[in-house]
Order: sequence, then structure tokens, then C-alpha cells
Amino acid sequence: MIPEETQAIQALKDVAMEGIKEQRRARRWGIFFKLFFVAYLLIGLFALLGSGASNSKLALDGDITAVVDINGVIMDGAEASGDLIIPALKEAFEHEKTKGVILRINSPGGSPVQSGIINDEIRRLKAAHKEIPVYAVVSDLCASGGYYIAVAADKIYADKASIVGSIGVRMDNFGAVGLMEKLGVERRLYTAGANKGMLDPFLPENATQVAHVNNMLNTTHQQFINVVKEGRGERLQNNPDIFSGLFWTGEDAIKLGLIDGLGSDAYVARELIKAEEMVNFTTEKDLLQRLSERVETSAKALMSMDATPRTVLR
Repeated sequence: MIPEETQAIQALKDVAMEGIKEQRRARRWGIFFKLFFVAYLLIGLFALLGSGASNSKLALDGDITAVVDINGVIMDGAEASGDLIIPALKEAFEHEKTKGVILRINSPGGSPVQSGIINDEIRRLKAAHKEIPVYAVVSDLCASGGYYIAVAADKIYADKASIVGSIGVRMDNFGAVGLMEKLGVERRLYTAGANKGMLDPFLPENATQVAHVNNMLNTTHQQFINVVKEGRGERLQNNPDIFSGLFWTGEDAIKLGLIDGLGSDAYVARELIKAEEMVNFTTEKDLLQRLSERVETSAKALMSMDATPRTVLR
């Protein structure tokens, strides 16, 4: 039988532990609400700054050069996607003080679908705003899908060391059939449809399926070639290497007719558009999205905290 004194001590310990746990819970909730409040203020600040930037566009005196950035890989869900680029283009063209538009490109390429959507929209806006010239200005890189977009502009400018071109299409895969055999592993794949398992890296290539894929790539490549020829017209030199997937420096790209001259965005705005004041219309939605995602991640980590140490992957 446990002595009453021992029972009393144990009861006190239990009460103390419950108090400590309650303090920890209260502390976590306090930190959570502080974090939430700070995030709320930051989001409000960013929204205010965005509103201020929009108002500043309206407050500018004289004509402006509207700039839309196309950075990074062109793909759905990325910064350089149709969902984000197209609204920015529309706003840039429709602004009452826009005298010219610059597509500031630094991209290795990406989705032919997203590149095509953006190219189509630029041409539509050009037709609707014939008085507004459009220039593509390359910084470091304008390859593949980036160039697909650039040819929608009236003229293309780049630095002498910029990389331009790579007019081609690729699809990546790998084969591990030999490795599977060496390991003694048998691939078991069950499908409905004779070609449903095509391009499986653990199965031998099928000549008919490879021919089908090559046909798809050739079709997409020809679409790319047609868009380039339509955009560049007679400026393109009669050189088969242009459509081979090769790329060149800006200096050599002039000789091939891939670009029209050498110059920066500031040069184009000042000397060609004649509106030195540049205003960036690029959609900044991702900034708030990234902030919200970080706050959400922090809150989830905080709510899952307890007294047991654990490893967190970052």
C-alpha cells in the first residue's frame, strides 16, 4: 500500500507537470498568433506597396516604356507562365501612357504550349494596339521557348555576349534495362492498351513507339520553325543551321538575322522608343504566394511542436 505522503508528492508532481504542459501550450499559441499578426502586417504592407506602385504608374508625367520580364523556365505554374505573363502584357499595352513595350527575356526555354500561348497573345495585342512598338531585349539567355516568345516582337536586341537560338525540340528519358538484368530484377508492368507503357525506362525500346515520338517532336519542331519564320520574315538568313538547335552569341546572331541589333533595355527605351522612363508591369503575385506558403509552413511546424526533439527537413 502506497503511503499517503508518497501519494501527495506524486499528486503535486502531476499538477506541476500539467502546469508546465499548459504553459508550453500557451506559449506555442502565443508565438503562433504573433507570427500570424506579423504575417498579416507584411501581407498588408506588400499589398499597399503594390497599390502604391500602381498609383505611381498613373502619376508619372509623360510617356513611359512598359516592361514585362520573362525570366526562368517557361512552364505552367512558374513565373514565366501564360497565367502570369499575359495579364502583365495586357496591362502594359492598355496603359494610357505606354509608348512602347519591352519584353525583357532571360530564359533557357521550356514548354512549347506556354511559349505559344504567350506568343499568340503578344501578336493579338500588337494587332489591337498598332501604335505601340514591341521590342524583345535579351539579357543573358534567350533560347528555345524564350526565342519562341521573342519572335513575336517587332525587333529583338541583345548584348554581344548574350546566348540566342536553340530552335529545336527535345524529350528526355533514360534506359535501365541492362542494369535491371545485372541486378536480376524483372520488370512487371500491366496495362490496357498496346502502347500505354511506351517510354518506360525499364523496358526495351519499341521501334514503332520511337518513330511515333520522333514524329511528335518533328511536328512540334516544324511549328516552332513556322513561328520563327513568320516573326522574323526576310531578316532570317538562308542557313539550315538556324533550325538545328544550335545557339549563338548576340554578335553572331545579328549576322544570321536572329536579332536586329545590340543594345540594353535602357538603350531601347531611350533611343528607339523615345520614352526613357521604364515601368515594370511584371506580375508580382508570386511574392505574396511565397510569403503565405512560408507562414503556413511555419504555423504547421509550430502547431506540431512538443517536448520531444525531432528532425525537420527544410
